[in-house]
Amino acid sequence: MSKIKLCGMWQDEDIETVNELLPDYTGFVFWEKSRRYVSEERAKKLKGALDERVLAAGVFLDADIHTVEKIANAGIVDVIQLHGHEDEGYIKKLREYTDKPIIKAFVIKDKSILDEVMGSSADYVLIDSGAGSGKTFDWALLEDIKRPYFLAGGLSSDNVAYAIEKLEPFAVDVSSGLETDGKKDPMKMKRFVEEVRNVR
Repeated sequence: MSKIKLCGMWQDEDIETVNELLPDYTGFVFWEKSRRYVSEERAKKLKGALDERVLAAGVFLDADIHTVEKIANAGIVDVIQLHGHEDEGYIKKLREYTDKPIIKAFVIKDKSILDEVMGSSADYVLIDSGAGSGKTFDWALLEDIKRPYFLAGGLSSDNVAYAIEKLEPFAVDVSSGLETDGKKDPMKMKRFVEEVRNVR
């Protein structure tokens, strides 16, 4: 079964729903330009309320490496998700400061990026259509990826079962597909998790 990541949590009630559903991962966005941005202090509070069975990923975009290190080593996140232009040098340096697993996100528009995806030293890769665009991409581009990956970009309860059956990703990652009027919708969260868990 593909693992589940419900991302972009920022309200107390979001965490309450996550604790009911128990996905494998949830996510806090530390990029200040995101409407889902949470401060370090806010994320610490949310993490404190999070069921310990759910791993919290911290989403960073071209952040200062010491900011990432500080948040990771404070126990606010369990996994580091890099969504910007972080290169192999950045990842190597980050490993000197923390032992938290690293997910490196790649925006895929054509097959030219596949060598970079396959060669990434990150623990996991995440394939996306863009930074929170809420749109899918041509999944045929993923046929040559021979390593486990998180699938993101335009997923919802309407298409996630099909995506899993077709692609068998390591994990599915959703944020905007869980929202109504810019806020996380508990019913959409529940339906998404049910759809994933019903795939045999």
